[in-house]
Amino acid sequence: MIGTIAAGLAGGVLAGVLGVGGGILFVPALVVFMNLSQHHAEATSLLAIIPVALVGAYRQDRYGNVRRGDAVLLGFLSIAGGIAGVALANALSGAVLRDSFAALMVLVAGQLLRKARREPAQAHKRRERML
Repeated sequence: MIGTIAAGLAGGVLAGVLGVGGGILFVPALVVFMNLSQHHAEATSLLAIIPVALVGAYRQDRYGNVRRGDAVLLGFLSIAGGIAGVALANALSGAVLRDSFAALMVLVAGQLLRKARREPAQAHKRRERML
């Protein structure tokens, strides 16, 4: 139970600070700490992220950080993508779904690492141009 609480809080903080879906934490936590199947963990995460996203979007909108037209477009496209994703997820085995989720996490981590390594070099070049 403590692991689930920690994952929920961490997912909420990450969603609010970085704008990432808490599902990146929720799904593994539900599988590990709550012993849910991959299908049940992903479905539970999808439902749990709705209030997190609403609160985060509301708070960010109060700071003037939300482009409402883009948000509406993304929202409607996400609904269509969610319907297609659920159909695909239900057609896959739990093992394939789990491995696909793990591969996605590795790809995202790789992109973040590549970007983090590139940014210091770009900042150095900007400083040189300013001198």
